[in-house]
Amino acid sequence: MDAQRIRLIIGLMTVALIGVICLQIYWISWSIRLNEEQFDKIVYAALNRVADKLQHYEDVAVWDALSTTQGFSNEANRNIRLAAKFLESGFSTRRISRSDSLPNPATGGQSFEDNVNMWEYMKVSQLVDSRPLAERIQLDLLSLSLKEELTSRGINTPYQYGVYSKARNSFVVVNDHYVVVDNSPQVAQGGASTLFNSKYRVSLFQKDIESPGNLSIYFPNRTSLVLGTIWQTLLLSVVFTGIILFCFWYTIQVIYRQKKLGEMKTDFINNMTHEFKTPIATISLATDSIASPMVVSNPDKIKRFVDIIRQENRRMNSQVERVLQIAQLDKKDFQLRLGEINMHELIQQAVDNFSLQIEKREGILQLDLQASRPVIQGDSTHIASVVHNLLDNANKYSPEKPEITIRTRNVPHGVEITVEDNGIGISKEARKHIFDKFYRVHTGNIHDVKGFGLGLSYVKAIVTAHKGFVDIKSEPGKGSAFIVTFPFA
Repeated sequence: MDAQRIRLIIGLMTVALIGVICLQIYWISWSIRLNEEQFDKIVYAALNRVADKLQHYEDVAVWDALSTTQGFSNEANRNIRLAAKFLESGFSTRRISRSDSLPNPATGGQSFEDNVNMWEYMKVSQLVDSRPLAERIQLDLLSLSLKEELTSRGINTPYQYGVYSKARNSFVVVNDHYVVVDNSPQVAQGGASTLFNSKYRVSLFQKDIESPGNLSIYFPNRTSLVLGTIWQTLLLSVVFTGIILFCFWYTIQVIYRQKKLGEMKTDFINNMTHEFKTPIATISLATDSIASPMVVSNPDKIKRFVDIIRQENRRMNSQVERVLQIAQLDKKDFQLRLGEINMHELIQQAVDNFSLQIEKREGILQLDLQASRPVIQGDSTHIASVVHNLLDNANKYSPEKPEITIRTRNVPHGVEITVEDNGIGISKEARKHIFDKFYRVHTGNIHDVKGFGLGLSYVKAIVTAHKGFVDIKSEPGKGSAFIVTFPFA
C-alpha cells in the first residue's frame, strides 16, 4: 500500500473518529443540561409548595384567632369557616389577596356585622404582617414541609436551607435554627455564605404588600445528583471512546510497521539477489572455463578454477546459513551449548581471522582488554559469531581507513565488550530500528553496503538468549560504539 492511500485512510478514520467523539460530547452535554433543567423545575416546585403551606397555615391561624377571641355570630363563624376552607382548598392553585372580598353564601352580600368582622380580620392580618419575619416562621412546619416535598419528588440528597429577611438583610433561619447574629453577605460564614449564592429561592408571604423575604435552599451534592442518572453512560462512553482511540493509534502503528517491514523485505530480497548473483556468475564463468580445451589440458588452471568454485560455493552457503539461523532464532528453535568461555581468547581469535580484511583497507584494529575476570558461561559458537558480526558491521560502515577498537571491562555480574569505530555513525531515528530484521543503514545507493540486514538482529537475539544486554552509542559522522554485556552465569 502506497503512502498516499495510507494517508487517505488515516484521514478518513480521523474525521470519522472526531465526528463520533463530537456526537458523544453533544449527547452527554444535552443529557446533563436536560437533567439540570428537570432538577431545577422539581426544586422550584417544592419550594413554591412549601411557601404556599406557610402562607396557608398563617391565614388559618389568623381566622382561628378571630373566631375564638371576637365572639362572632354563628353566621359570621360559618363565613369564616367557609373562607378558611376556601383558602385551604385554593392556596396551591391561586393566591388570595387580603383585599379580596369574602362571599356570604347565605345572603350573597355582606351585613354590617360581617363588614366589621372583615375589618377585624384585616386589622389582625396587618398586625401579623408587621411582625418580624422570624416570628412568622414555624421551624417544625418549615423543616417537615421541605423534607416531605423534596422526598415526594425523589430528592433525597443532603441540603441546607434558610429564610432571608429583607428588613435585616440577612438570614433569620438557617437549617432548623433561628439566627440572631448578623450574617449579611459581607460577614456571612458557614451555611449562610452558600445560601447567599444559591439560585434556588422563592418569595415568602406574597399576599403582603411586599414580600418580607425568601426561602433559599442549597444542595452541596447537586453536581453528583444531576450526573447520577447518566454517570454509568458517561463512564461507558469514555471507556469505549478510549478503546477506539487506542485501537486507532495501534492500527496506524501496525500499518506503518507493516509498510516499513514490506520495504525492508523488498530491500532484503534485492540484496540477497545481488549477493547470490555475483558468486553464481563467478561459478558459471569458472565452469565454462574448465570446459574450455585450453584449460582441460592444464591441471594448474583447473585447480585454480576449482578453488574459485569452492570458495564461491562456501560464500553462498555462509549466506544461506545466516538466513536459516535467523529463522531458527525467530521460532526459538535452537539450544545453547553452554560452557566456560574466555572472552579475551575468543576476541583474539576473531581479530586474527578478521585482521586481513582491515589490512586490505589500510585500517587499524586495536585491542584494549581490561577485564580482570574474562570467563563467562555461554555458547562459544554463537558468541564468536556475535563478535564477528560486530567487527563486520564496524568495517562495512567505516571510511577507507577504518579505525576499530575492541575494549573489555568487568561490570557487576558480567563482562562488557565494546566495539568502537570511526564510521559514518547512526542517526537517532535509525538507532530505533538498528536491531530489526532486514534493517540496514543506507548511505545512498541500495547496494553500497553489502549484507542482508540480519547481522545486528542476530546479535540482539543471541545476547538476549544469554540473558545479556546490548546497547549502542552513536552520532552521525562521529562513529558508533556497540556495547554488549554477558553475565558470568
